[in-house]
Amino acid sequence: MYERIGLVGATGLIGRTLIETSSAGDVVRIVGIARREIDMPDGARMELFVAETEKWGEVLAAVKPKALICALGTTWRKAGKSQEAFRAVDQDLVLETARVAKAAGVPNMVLISAAGADPSSKNFYLQVKGETEALASKVGFKRLDILQPGLLRGQRKGDFRFMERMALTFSPVIEPFLPARYEAYRAIDAQLVAEAALGLSLRKAAGRYTHDNEAMRRAAREWRKRGE
Repeated sequence: MYERIGLVGATGLIGRTLIETSSAGDVVRIVGIARREIDMPDGARMELFVAETEKWGEVLAAVKPKALICALGTTWRKAGKSQEAFRAVDQDLVLETARVAKAAGVPNMVLISAAGADPSSKNFYLQVKGETEALASKVGFKRLDILQPGLLRGQRKGDFRFMERMALTFSPVIEPFLPARYEAYRAIDAQLVAEAALGLSLRKAAGRYTHDNEAMRRAAREWRKRGE
């Protein structure tokens, strides 16, 4: 019998990859919650509930997933280059979703963050991510896994990002010469991040855990073994 895993942020690169990966096996079944209908990946096997964000807690209480994976996020361009609009999604909505999930009895959460997340960072994006991690840690989940991937490799549907594409193009040439302290920022396949998130969502040990690229690769390998 499969486990039901909640997902918010189903339309992004990680969200779509999570749906595709989970649909390929029988270990988990994704229960997506979104504000609008989404374009499902081919072969998707999942449940989707469309509701306003104020109703997400009710959906989670009814579904009772084993864990919630949060892949919510926007971009500086989509936010209209507004710090307030960016924070409204990447922090406010993430935290509100975490709180209603906890109130609905969801014990575990997997939060997709970013390498370098730090509340004291001078980079606004990394500052918001770091603040969100710190605040999510206070919500009170039995287990919280925070994933901090570097540059994501994968095909984004309808979301071309020029600077990201340029970085990915040159990363194979540049990365071998990067100092060890920049290891966390190296590119990683979205597939590995999705596999790690799924595997970590099923773990039972309580606590707060932060996972860099290498830790996610290990978790992804364990997920693959579970599916064999």
